[in-house]
Amino acid sequence: MSIERRRDAHAARPGAGPAPVARIESLGLLHRACWQELERATREREHGWRTLTLATVDGDHADARTVVLREADTAAQCLRFYTDARSRKVGQARARPLGTLLAWCPRLSWQLRLRVRLQVDTAEPSVGTRWSQLRLTPSAQDYMSPLAPGTPLAGGAGTPDTEAHFAVVEATIVSMDWLELHAEGHRRAVFDAQGERWVQP
Repeated sequence: MSIERRRDAHAARPGAGPAPVARIESLGLLHRACWQELERATREREHGWRTLTLATVDGDHADARTVVLREADTAAQCLRFYTDARSRKVGQARARPLGTLLAWCPRLSWQLRLRVRLQVDTAEPSVGTRWSQLRLTPSAQDYMSPLAPGTPLAGGAGTPDTEAHFAVVEATIVSMDWLELHAEGHRRAVFDAQGERWVQP
């Protein structure tokens, strides 16, 4: 049973107070719950994991920024977000495709740190399908600026381009590091190629 279904069952009982967050004891169930929450975050704007911090390598330095989670593909073990194809993170991901995603959900008191392999897609058909859905929304303007992200402004940004600078970044999970902060004791678990295990927080 998912975390939300347990809460709904609790709330349905007469006189029930605030529903506690049930602590998951099984590593298998925990891994599944993490993916359930990631999938929810793609649909719910208020979910703590809706926005993640993506860290990449820029020469001799780390570079980090916030990205919006658009898709969570449990079967493929990957996450997807959109970006301007001219952004610095695109060049960084292509030069060194390993990165880290960091997410925090206050409601759950869960932190998720994901080591990922990045792939940037600017070609059909995957980009075209997603852009055809996005182009009718206000968000489409984010990808139609005549200036690349970070370009100094001189007298305004100008009129939008007629074509979009739209890219899909796919982040395939290499390892998942989960941390729970809890009054009864913090817990941490790792899921990677070596398997699943509890570790010291």
